[in-house]
Amino acid sequence: MPSSRSAPVIALLAGLAVGCSSPDPAHELEVTDVETYWIVDSPRAGENFIAPAVRFRLRNKGSHELSPVQARARFPGTAEEEPWGSIQQEVSYWREPLRPGEDRLVTVRSVGRYQAAADPEDMLRSPGFRDPQAEIFVRIGNSDWAKLAVVPVERRIGAPGVKDLVGP
Repeated sequence: MPSSRSAPVIALLAGLAVGCSSPDPAHELEVTDVETYWIVDSPRAGENFIAPAVRFRLRNKGSHELSPVQARARFPGTAEEEPWGSIQQEVSYWREPLRPGEDRLVTVRSVGRYQAAADPEDMLRSPGFRDPQAEIFVRIGNSDWAKLAVVPVERRIGAPGVKDLVGP
C-alpha cells in the first residue's frame, strides 16, 4: 500500500504519462486549399519526365504549438500499379513550431514519374496515360501517419498561378 508521501509522486507520474501521449494529427491539423498538377523534370537523352505534385495549406486547428510536423504523399494509380511515394517534407520543427491557428504552404512531389520522348503536354493527352490520386499524410513528432485528404491529380503542367507570376 503506498504511503501518503508517495501519492503526490504517483499523481505527478500519471500526469506526465498522459502529457506524453502522441498527438492525433487528424484532430490537430487541417488540410485546405489543395491543388494538384504535374512537374516537368529536366530532360535527359531525348526523354522528358513528369511527376505528380500536390500543394496545400496545413493549419494547426488545435490549442498547442506543434513540432515537429511532417507531411508526405502517396500517388496511387490503378490497382495493377505500385503507388508512387514522395519525399517527406518538414512543415515545422522545434525552432519554428506551428502555432495555434497558423498555417503553412506545403508542396509534395512524387519520386515516381512518367517518361517519354513526347512533349510533356502530349504525355498527359496520351491514350495510355493513367491519372493517379494524391493521398496526403501528416504526422506530429512520433505519432502515426494520418491520411487527411485524397484528391485526383489534375492533368495540368505546372502549379496553378505560375503563369500569372511569369507574365505573357
